[in-house]
Amino acid sequence: MPASENPPSARAQLSDFVADAGSSLIPSGLPTGTRPRDAAVLILFGVLDSLPSDHEAQARAVTRDLDVLLLSRAATLRSHAGQVAFPGGRIDPDDDGPVAAALREAQEETGLDPAGVDVLGALPRVPLAFSRHLVTPVLGWWRQPSPVRAVDAAESADVFRAPVADLLDPANRGVTVIRRDGQEWRGPGFLVGRHLVWGFTGMLLSRLFDELGWAEPWNDARELPLDAAGDTGR
Repeated sequence: MPASENPPSARAQLSDFVADAGSSLIPSGLPTGTRPRDAAVLILFGVLDSLPSDHEAQARAVTRDLDVLLLSRAATLRSHAGQVAFPGGRIDPDDDGPVAAALREAQEETGLDPAGVDVLGALPRVPLAFSRHLVTPVLGWWRQPSPVRAVDAAESADVFRAPVADLLDPANRGVTVIRRDGQEWRGPGFLVGRHLVWGFTGMLLSRLFDELGWAEPWNDARELPLDAAGDTGR
């Protein structure tokens, strides 16, 4: 195959996506009069050292060893207990913007070395009506991976690198449904190992995969139970 026909790498696609991004990944708003709190999350892609996916993704940029860093919240937290999330948190006054906040939080939560992370850019802020936050997703590429772990057991139960091909596998996709007081909320979910990725993290991943052209046809009528997914208040 001529070099000009080589498929773009995942890193190149992510870089182009950041450069072209002009709107929120999740188009929604906050209630009128709400004073939002700023936060940032790190969506960190890289290449696994071991345990690649068994699924061959349809997108040629998605190799079996492409992964994304995730963590699961501690079951003892008052909110979002047990939920899978990206590293991140509120932007502190001392942070030099959302990128610095995302890297700081990732280091505090997972122990990663920020020096090994190439920041590709920040996406437009995403409003979260439930928690009244405006969240800036920061895309990164793990140029030099470092060991990760759950640094504070009171905050995180697990830190893991999920193969992207596993997340894209239609066999691992479905929707989560919350039915309460005659209302229903539906959102995308991903099964990865013993974890269920849903809520804000699931929505971000689903929209990102759609925008990148990585998503594969999946059954959006398949319901994934929330029984073991932690707090369902989000």
